[in-house]
Amino acid sequence: MEFSLNTEEIKPGKNYTIKNAIILLHGYGGDGKDISTLTLNWRRFLPNTLFLCPDAHERCAINPIGFQWFDLMNNDPSFIIDEALKGEKKILKFIDEVKNNFNLDASKICLVGFSQGCMMSINLGLTSDENYACIVGFSGKIIDKEDLQKRKKSNTKFLLVHGDADEVVSPTSLLEAKDFLVRNNIYVETNMIKGCGHHISVEASSLALTFIKKNML
Repeated sequence: MEFSLNTEEIKPGKNYTIKNAIILLHGYGGDGKDISTLTLNWRRFLPNTLFLCPDAHERCAINPIGFQWFDLMNNDPSFIIDEALKGEKKILKFIDEVKNNFNLDASKICLVGFSQGCMMSINLGLTSDENYACIVGFSGKIIDKEDLQKRKKSNTKFLLVHGDADEVVSPTSLLEAKDFLVRNNIYVETNMIKGCGHHISVEASSLALTFIKKNML
């Protein structure tokens, strides 16, 4: 089917029906094809799951062959919030398309994000009118705590994973996000992976799969 965002779509095998969906949001300068590599292993253990990996709505300012969920060329916090909100609206429209076309409610959908995609997943997971099955975030952070605090509505469960050698998004971001979630009575599991830089390691992928299976199946 046609989505409002260009999307890598990985459907269950022909003998399986779609019972749930995982939407994977790529990082800054990446695309849906990049993050779809996670599904190569996951789909074997989630046979009834539809995997959707959309490209962000904007070409990346510093990598025109990739995409961005919001612009990072201006460091002004209010600008970043405004741009992130625009990105949220695009993703929410996409999520509504998934719900309507596959007859799924939020409780059957997991959001997974890497880096900037993780930042968007955190915002979406906490500002939704209903809880998602779960949120998994790799190597990200909370964009703006004050903004998120004002808009928080839901209590979706979280797994946050970060590498302690991340050179792009500080590993302390994991601790700050955990503190925010705990203070707001949100269930959260965290894992800091030793020696891991700004990427999704095999260990991180395995941790995420275990968490998703526990909360979505």
